[in-house]
Amino acid sequence: MRQMIERMGGILGLAFCMALLSGCRGREMQTAGETAQKDDRIHIGLSFDSFIIERWQRDRDAFVARASELGAEVNVQCANGEAKEQAAQIEYLIEKDMDVIVIIATDYNALSEPVRKAKREGVRVIAYDRLIKDADVDLYITFDNERVGEMMAETILARTPEEGKIFMMCGSPEDNNVSLVMEGFHGMIDRTDRVVVETAYADNWLSEIGFYQVSAYLDKGGEADAIMCGNDDIASQVIRALSERRMAGEVCVVGQDADLGACQRVVEGTQAMTVYKPVEKLARRAAECAVTLAKGEELKTAGTFFDGAQEVPYIGLEPVAVTAANMDVIIEDGFHMREDIYLNVGE
Repeated sequence: MRQMIERMGGILGLAFCMALLSGCRGREMQTAGETAQKDDRIHIGLSFDSFIIERWQRDRDAFVARASELGAEVNVQCANGEAKEQAAQIEYLIEKDMDVIVIIATDYNALSEPVRKAKREGVRVIAYDRLIKDADVDLYITFDNERVGEMMAETILARTPEEGKIFMMCGSPEDNNVSLVMEGFHGMIDRTDRVVVETAYADNWLSEIGFYQVSAYLDKGGEADAIMCGNDDIASQVIRALSERRMAGEVCVVGQDADLGACQRVVEGTQAMTVYKPVEKLARRAAECAVTLAKGEELKTAGTFFDGAQEVPYIGLEPVAVTAANMDVIIEDGFHMREDIYLNVGE
């Protein structure tokens, strides 16, 4: 009887082990199937300079959402403003076998070699919003940055006296867009009697530099009828410096990006204008282009842009100058809500 029980126990144990083995094999097959399914998807690397600037989070969310709608998977990296870190992250994305890498460059001069390596490995590359010099990218997609500078100049010319003094508080000198905005700005200002009395830069787009530079200039007796700011974050610090000297609203301040704080300052009267760049439209378009490149299909571009060594495919979207008079542009696009913009003032 005992032998029969032992024999039955052995049979049941064997059956249990077989069931476990079968279950494990099933999980292995399922995992392999899932891996194959993932590998069949388009893989896009998205490398950001940093998220210091408010708008980049919007770009990221819109890009990832549109890419997902198109069946692509996005690997987001952030270099925290460090060019070497961004180069290393591009190497990482190459190793991860991305089909396309989209780059918001920290330093337009520092990424040429990582981009060339990506292309040698068969990875397509998009320079997003900021050009990468001498890299022969597959696409440069951005806004018309010279037009941004022209819009800033137009507002200043309309709101300053003849022979008015202008302080240029520009963005990071490592960002190629900064030089393009300056070209557009000077192209208009230099044809007039307005005078640029000072030009300063905010390294790595650190907005606090705007506060210190403008404060130092005013404290030594400098005068300014207008201050052109590289973006709205810098403008916030410039207006802080003006506020401490009871000059906010008296000096014409312009910026770009249409940050919520900037829109509030525009309707309050301390900032004259911001340049609205529909970043969600740009991000969605870039995601569509990335998928098109990954599929090996032909891109429809507006033309080419010289990157310092060769012409590269180019798409440039139009920006919009926004003042208190046409703030509805921001609201109708759903970029910010009316109640948030007019939080501190009545309409």
